[in-house]
Amino acid sequence: MEARVGESFRFPLSVIDGIRLEKPLRDVLLPGRIVYDDSGHARRLPRYFYEIPSWEQAMKVQLSPSFALWEFIQTDVREAAPLRGFPRYIPCAITLLAASLERFREAVGTFVHIAANGGYRSPRHALSVNATTHCWGTAVNIYRIGDMYLDDRESIERYAALARQVLPGAWTRPFGNTRGQTDDHLHLDVGYVLSMPRGAPERSLGFSAERRAV
Repeated sequence: MEARVGESFRFPLSVIDGIRLEKPLRDVLLPGRIVYDDSGHARRLPRYFYEIPSWEQAMKVQLSPSFALWEFIQTDVREAAPLRGFPRYIPCAITLLAASLERFREAVGTFVHIAANGGYRSPRHALSVNATTHCWGTAVNIYRIGDMYLDDRESIERYAALARQVLPGAWTRPFGNTRGQTDDHLHLDVGYVLSMPRGAPERSLGFSAERRAV
């Protein structure tokens, strides 16, 4: 990675304004729309996305020394049809999540495995309920750390406590088998983060286009 840092390095994915995408994609990404979390609080969905042209590119792009882009986009038929192929789109805050996970991996000292459907999920994914942070690209479900599967109270609570210790402000789901809890993975997120990288399209699209995001 040393040869890929500094001013000479350019992130290989293009930043896309979701409002400019074709309607089938806007209908599943809902860029800039307001949705509500479990407590009834209004949350604005991401507007800016990285465009992933192919699975091969997703395999090549390293978001951090230990995490590649493909690990965050593993979904199945529960994802909306327009996002099962390529190009695919992921919120720009995914880089913040990867940096946070890298710090967590340093703390655990071994491999961290993200579950299928446990990274980014669109608002139209079958598992997306209310304003889940998975729709912001700021949440992961971790099912295994090293050789340990996280499928009991002891392992989940142990690593949840460690995550909160090394990542101030991070949130983890409590252990349990009711809504809002987890008993077979560690849910870790860094909140409802909206990211607009330098170079993102900023020109106003006019009232009618902006209104679609409300």
